[in-house]
Amino acid sequence: MTLLWIAFALLLLPALWLLVAPLRRARALHDAQRDYEASDRTAEQNVAIFQRRLSSLEAALERGDIDQARYEEDRLELERSLLEDTESLERAPLKASASGRLVVPVVMVLVVAASVLWYQREGAEGDLALLAVQEEVQNHPEGSLAMMVERLEEQAARQPGNPNVWASLFPLYRDMGQGPQAINALERLIEIEGRHPSLLGNLAQIEFFVADRQLTSRVQALVDETLALDSSQPTVLGVLGIESFDRGNYEAAIDYWRRAIAGMTDPGSGEALREGIRIAQERLGVTPDAEPVMGEAQGAGIHVRVRLDDALQGRLGDEATVFVVARDLEGELPPLAVAQFRAEELPVEVVLDERNAMSPEASLAQVREARLMVRVSASGDATPQAGDLFGDLEGVPVGATDGDPVEVVVDRVFE
Repeated sequence: MTLLWIAFALLLLPALWLLVAPLRRARALHDAQRDYEASDRTAEQNVAIFQRRLSSLEAALERGDIDQARYEEDRLELERSLLEDTESLERAPLKASASGRLVVPVVMVLVVAASVLWYQREGAEGDLALLAVQEEVQNHPEGSLAMMVERLEEQAARQPGNPNVWASLFPLYRDMGQGPQAINALERLIEIEGRHPSLLGNLAQIEFFVADRQLTSRVQALVDETLALDSSQPTVLGVLGIESFDRGNYEAAIDYWRRAIAGMTDPGSGEALREGIRIAQERLGVTPDAEPVMGEAQGAGIHVRVRLDDALQGRLGDEATVFVVARDLEGELPPLAVAQFRAEELPVEVVLDERNAMSPEASLAQVREARLMVRVSASGDATPQAGDLFGDLEGVPVGATDGDPVEVVVDRVFE
């Protein structure tokens, strides 16, 4: 933090120098203005012109060129003109060059104070302190989860309005089996960030396990609220799958878990749900799903080959997530099929069929042609973000999958 404040001080120095710089030229500017005013003869010239015109006017009166009335009128006009010219030349007394110097240090202090207050309000001082704490614990010879939690709790007391503190605390509480503390941390995070589906989903999941895997009224309310905001929120769908499995409703559990996998970005969590699906299928007496194999599609499908355009090679890392989505041409239905894998697997071939459907109400069996959309996301977020890579293909026939694949090239950047 010391280095940060030193950097701020160095950045403020040019601004303060700009405030002080005019004072260095104040004396010279004052002297130049004084000399200019002393040598200015504009007023004398205006008076001389007035006198010449007045003499001409009097001569015209003596010659009889004009009468007395015209003379009085023209003379009044000359006097009025002289007054207007000399009035505009009237100057206020020139102040001393040292006048107003005290304002500059006052402004300098205000600039520094405003900068500090602005940073404390809008800056990331709290996040830097949080990062320092995390690095300290990680590098400590006796660093542990308990020490990390203790240090983060100290930061929570110091900066209770920082969402990153609570976002760091709640997964630690969860992993340590401290359910009530995890719930409290999540509720504080939701108060700050708002009721986003991902946060509500995590809260529903923790409360579900704290309630001994019971769908209490509190958990049900959170589930309903989350699904109203995002009907494909994977955490909540996973919870509903577990609850259905515990009740012996294995068909519903399989459906929930398949829909959850379609929206997940964590391979480990997806693998755990696939194992749950396999167990549920065994209990139903159904042959567990195998990995997708070319030529073994379930129902009508699409055999797809996805590759990255050469011009975009290296644009995103190998850990980026690739989403392959099939939609109806009109865009009226939910996604018909979804598959995902890592960018390091490109180019890759995949079969989209009934196994990739997100729900029974929308699948490739309902259409003859589909639109394929492929997106490569560095963040792994299901929502498109600037910098994602994408490609699409319209009017792809849905049918047998044992022939040559259709190719989708990822060749554009999402702005």
